Amino acid sequence: MLAMMFSAFSARAASINQADWSAYKAAFLDPTGRIVDTANNNISHSEGQGYGMWLAVLADNPADFELIWSFTKTELLVRDDGLAAWKWDPQTDPHISDVNNATDGDILIAYALALASKQWGRADYQQTAQTMAQTIVSTAVVKRGGRTLLLPGTVGFGEADRPDGPVVNPSYFVFEAFPVLNEIAPSPLWEALSKDGLAQIAAYSFGPRKLPADWVSVKTKPRPADGFPQEFGYNSIRIPLYLVRAGLGDEKLLDRLATGIVIDGGNMATFDLRTGATKDVLSDPGYRIIPALLACLVKKTPLPDDVRRFSSTLYYPSTLHLLGLSFATQTHQECL
Repeated sequence: MLAMMFSAFSARAASINQADWSAYKAAFLDPTGRIVDTANNNISHSEGQGYGMWLAVLADNPADFELIWSFTKTELLVRDDGLAAWKWDPQTDPHISDVNNATDGDILIAYALALASKQWGRADYQQTAQTMAQTIVSTAVVKRGGRTLLLPGTVGFGEADRPDGPVVNPSYFVFEAFPVLNEIAPSPLWEALSKDGLAQIAAYSFGPRKLPADWVSVKTKPRPADGFPQEFGYNSIRIPLYLVRAGLGDEKLLDRLATGIVIDGGNMATFDLRTGATKDVLSDPGYRIIPALLACLVKKTPLPDDVRRFSSTLYYPSTLHLLGLSFATQTHQECL
């Protein structure tokens, strides 16, 4: 079954049209292959590079993929274990001041490489993806209390690293990547991550809005982790998108998330989990497409006109917007 899923993903080319991809590139891809986070002091990070590579596959553009991958490989893959340093800052010298990894960035990069290797017949991409996937499984996946946990980095989040450890970030579960990575780096842990990750997200129901926290301590009973804002924040807003893209989550879970994340007018928001109070209203179409997709899948409501059309705004919502449109194009044309 896992191999069949890989074949299905690899066969889907050009689910992002060239006009939308060109607009995204013009806004966020610099000539060196760096994806620029325009809302975060124009830094780059492993997450953004992984997203850019993934979007290039979905746009079926091997030249752009190679450009982004070249920067990623040269500038971020500086660790001894084959994972990526998480942050590249154009304002500092050296540009990398912290070589710790971000596991979601590594997953996105490895996933994009694996898809590209199938789509364009590049064995070298698969070889690098295999090395990264093997390292992720061996260093960032741990078993504790019968649960399979995905640590957000190889350092700083484990049981020995902090009093409330292990600490996890539920938005790091890029569920659709796990069967693909399992094919190139087989391990029972990938399937366990899918099963346990879904169960964990269903269990992370905090505060009056019953939403996950960005950072969760799982030392005992799950709770928002110490030292982080107790919020459903910019990390967590992508959880529903990852679930629907992977075809996971029953109607009960998706309906609870849809109810919790939306405020008046169909906008998403970030929330204080203790009070349920709105923190930031997220009216960008790249954010609005997430509850709109949930509404389409659960209630058969087509996407509103404003989210069907892509125009670049800021790096993060624009990225989520293209991932959402690609998903609808690939598998849910009735939403469009």
